[in-house]
Amino acid sequence: MDHSRAGTTNRRPLGRWNHYRFRSVWDLDAPPARVYAVLEQTGDYPRWWPQVRAVEQIDGHSGTLHIRSVLPYEIRTTATELLRDPGRGLLEAALHGDIEGWARWTVRARRGGGGLGTRALYEQEVEVRSPLLRRLAVPARPAFRLNHALMMRAGRHALAARLAASPEAV
Repeated sequence: MDHSRAGTTNRRPLGRWNHYRFRSVWDLDAPPARVYAVLEQTGDYPRWWPQVRAVEQIDGHSGTLHIRSVLPYEIRTTATELLRDPGRGLLEAALHGDIEGWARWTVRARRGGGGLGTRALYEQEVEVRSPLLRRLAVPARPAFRLNHALMMRAGRHALAARLAASPEAV
């Protein structure tokens, strides 16, 4: 064994502490087309998702989202549509601002149960760009991950409630 490198293989460069990959699976009791129709209307997210505080539309393909979960910090990021494919159930956006990277929804019929359920998969890969959040990268990383998980759990519950309402409400 080369002892000159011992202990260095498990170290992350500090910048990697600012890199996040998230994956959330939402099982919903509604048809995929209905779930997709709600998720593609990003400008309406503040109406049903409490942590998405505001969306400022820039044009037909982009808008700035103001997001705040449990931690006392608002993230501002501009989402620009990269892909909108209802036939394949895909929505993808580039993110720029306090966080930069991409986010994707994949909406499919849920297997099993024989009902009209949907499985919505949310994936996100981002780099934190906010100076304050970058300074807190190491000590606050577990809190940032928990904050995101709580936001996604609340979003799933809120979307399920919205979908359970009459179709006219959606």
